[in-house]
Amino acid sequence: MRPLARTSGLLAVTAALALGLAACSSGGTPAATTSTTAGSGDLSGSITVYGAASLTATFTQLASDFEKANPGVTVKTTFNGSSVLVTQIQSGAPADVFASADTANMAKLTDADLVTGTPTDFATNTIEIAVPTGNPKNISTFTDLAKSGVKTVVCASAVPCGAATEKIEAATGVTLKPVSEETAVTGVLSKVETGEADAGLVYVTDVKGADGKVDGVTFDDSKEAVNTYPIATLKDSSNKAAADAFVKYVAGAEGQKVLAAAGFGQP
Repeated sequence: MRPLARTSGLLAVTAALALGLAACSSGGTPAATTSTTAGSGDLSGSITVYGAASLTATFTQLASDFEKANPGVTVKTTFNGSSVLVTQIQSGAPADVFASADTANMAKLTDADLVTGTPTDFATNTIEIAVPTGNPKNISTFTDLAKSGVKTVVCASAVPCGAATEKIEAATGVTLKPVSEETAVTGVLSKVETGEADAGLVYVTDVKGADGKVDGVTFDDSKEAVNTYPIATLKDSSNKAAADAFVKYVAGAEGQKVLAAAGFGQP
């Protein structure tokens, strides 16, 4: 396992936790194949959805689509690294739904009896190398990230994308020496976009959603770490009917269509 980061990435955890109160069990059930949206006005009130950072674009759209299908419901969203969100929920943050980028972080909540029912697996995602446009360092393999002079940024090990990176390191025998470890995959992508890093390990969906601001480098060893995304209603939800409906919406036909268009795989 890599040593802790020496840059601002991990220092951001404390700030994230402090802000959380103010503002993933494995083996979940397969995603539903049909829509269960209640569009007849049966649902009302608001729900707060906590989602992994890699879900920002898709869940922002799904929240809007769900509101249109259910005019009486307002969906508020909060995105961050899955491990950060778990800590916030464990500390009492008022969330109704949690969607994690891995099963390990969801298991922390199920083990603590903070989840209602069995989490539903709704998507998968794979690691990809993001590089500045034009790929100035000519990165073509995972091994290239360990070369001298290549500034590589990764996610912290507690974050799903960081745990996936460590699995790939173990499988390939390549040990990276990142210049920064971030608390969310969006932090990694940002450093590549701004040229602060020569390469970063993010998800396939992050590269696709970057709209040409970065280039992507796929590599065969990424298959060693495919992340499964579970979603669940939280036990302390104040609006379980709407929360359950949103979970089913994400796992249903409408949600799967949006997720597939963003590059997510089937669970």
